Amino acid sequence: MSDQTWLSKLKQHKAIAVIRSPKMYWGEQMAMAVASTGMQLIEITWDSDRARDLISKLRVHLPHCLIGTGTLFNVQQLQEAIAAGAQFLFTPHTDVEMIKMAVFKNVPIIPGALTPTEIITAWHQGASSVKVFPVQAMGGVNYIRSLQGPLGHIPLIPTGGVTIDNASAFLQGGAIAVGLSGELFPKQWVLTENWSAISKQSKDLMVRLNGS
Repeated sequence: MSDQTWLSKLKQHKAIAVIRSPKMYWGEQMAMAVASTGMQLIEITWDSDRARDLISKLRVHLPHCLIGTGTLFNVQQLQEAIAAGAQFLFTPHTDVEMIKMAVFKNVPIIPGALTPTEIITAWHQGASSVKVFPVQAMGGVNYIRSLQGPLGHIPLIPTGGVTIDNASAFLQGGAIAVGLSGELFPKQWVLTENWSAISKQSKDLMVRLNGS
């Protein structure tokens, strides 16, 4: 997938559902719950139960969605994720070798960065976009807004502090999209397998973002 296609998908869908699941079945149901409301960008963290199998399965069952992975720490994990069918790759940090490998494989990579130096480094090395994480630690929406002057040309995806209530504000502040995990998938709902509540939460997010 080209970077331009990836950026087009981000602008269109505006949010990424980040699934970290201790059971493969739960991960599958979480993905199905948000996909049923129109969310089409779904990240399965690499530390989820049987992440490889889950990614492969979701690629089959949700062909209209992009299924990626995250929490990748090294080149070996990145290569395994691509082999499993991951369509985009998130990392919590900026690793030049990982970026180069993803670029070589033509799979969008979104490294984690926080300071302007880290963000610019990731972008110059070939990142498809940059994950600003954890954004809340730096002031949330105001931080994203303050980056727009010097770094407005870099597509930023804030995570770690994005909620249903503030997601639209991040987009209005200049983010190309946002990533949500625990806010979309409250632990208690997952433990009780309350997939309908997760779908309702996801639908609420979609309504808010499409109005922003």
